[in-house]
Amino acid sequence: MVVAFKVTGWEQGGWAVLHVSGELDLVTSPVLRQKVHDEVAEGRHSLVLDLSEVYFCDSSGVGVLIASRRLIRSCRGRLRLILPARGAAEDSHVNRVLGALGVRRLFDVYGDLAAAVDDGTEPLSA
Repeated sequence: MVVAFKVTGWEQGGWAVLHVSGELDLVTSPVLRQKVHDEVAEGRHSLVLDLSEVYFCDSSGVGVLIASRRLIRSCRGRLRLILPARGAAEDSHVNRVLGALGVRRLFDVYGDLAAAVDDGTEPLSA
């Protein structure tokens, strides 16, 4: 079975949004890393990574998320992640992996795109 990995991007409400689907692993994580770097190089420092359709994430995927956080912070930007609103309760693999590694608290996580691009909405608790 061939699994499609896809990253699509657009701007919404002053945020650059990258919607990621498929498996985020050793093979695909460099693609996401490059997309994040491209957004920053274009001057977009408010970034939402929509991971709601990522159903597998390994350590290299987590590494890209942490590196993206570091890059955005170095530009005094903002990074937000979208995971299903109930996280692990809805079997969000990414949420479980981030929690198991103890790095979930490093990220501002939102349940959907509308909440992520709304500056008045608080992130979900870790």
